[in-house]
Amino acid sequence: MLDVRDDIFDLLSLAEELKRNKKNGRQLQGQTLAMIFEKSSTRTRVSFETGMFQLGGNTIYLSQHDSQLGRGETVADTARVLSRYVDGMIYRAFDHKNMVELAKHSTVPVINALDNLEHPCQVMADLLTIKEKKGRLEGLKLAYVGDGNNVCNSLALGAALMGMDFVAATPKEYAPNASIMDKAASIARTKGHTCECITDPQIAAKDADVIYTDTWVSMGQEREAHRKEQVMRPYQINDSLMSLARKDSLFMHCLPAHRGHEVTEEVIEGKHSVVFDQAENRLHAQKAILIKLMG
Repeated sequence: MLDVRDDIFDLLSLAEELKRNKKNGRQLQGQTLAMIFEKSSTRTRVSFETGMFQLGGNTIYLSQHDSQLGRGETVADTARVLSRYVDGMIYRAFDHKNMVELAKHSTVPVINALDNLEHPCQVMADLLTIKEKKGRLEGLKLAYVGDGNNVCNSLALGAALMGMDFVAATPKEYAPNASIMDKAASIARTKGHTCECITDPQIAAKDADVIYTDTWVSMGQEREAHRKEQVMRPYQINDSLMSLARKDSLFMHCLPAHRGHEVTEEVIEGKHSVVFDQAENRLHAQKAILIKLMG
């Protein structure tokens, strides 16, 4: 795990350098990135396309309607064929099993651009943002409040690896993945820190350096939207909850935000909010990942 932590530090340092000199890189000139999207996206698609352009490379966007993957071709066959054409792939998938399958059969790097279990590129941008605003990661308390989804899972691992204390406050029926939380907690313990999941958002927010939330209803969960929003209502990030955190705390959201649901207008537009810096940092963090894997 020490190697992973060092890799993250290296990526964050590279991302900071690229952010300072974002128009000057041609590190991936002549290379092509295939972008396979089963889910629609704003930030992920635009940031990866812009990043590859700034690095001198090219992108090919493939939705479910643009490839044979949406017409019954296996993930394994898609991986084998695309590997003959491109230098790397990103995959935004519904099912984590398909992500693993694509990576298993690809001979070029595959980047997880989101699936139902994890969202690692988002968390790299989050760590970059926190490091920029706080000057450090080690020893900070990160509180995630809301739905224990893919972002929550990846945040738990990222925080643990970087020596942060992490707490997720979620309803019991929407808790984060138990095996990922166990793994994150084990990593955190080796560094003298904590990683836990509770149900009380007030306890989670107490003295937090960062309070983070995400939409309550993820893509594909529309049928349970009404019930889920009722269960989640006590987990809204509002001024009252933010007042429990440290005075210089950050509010973070990976966007898109549903104002008046998981977060109030006052918080997302308030002095603690860094959501648009966080969104920008998707570009810089992902450029670092592209260079590391394809350069």
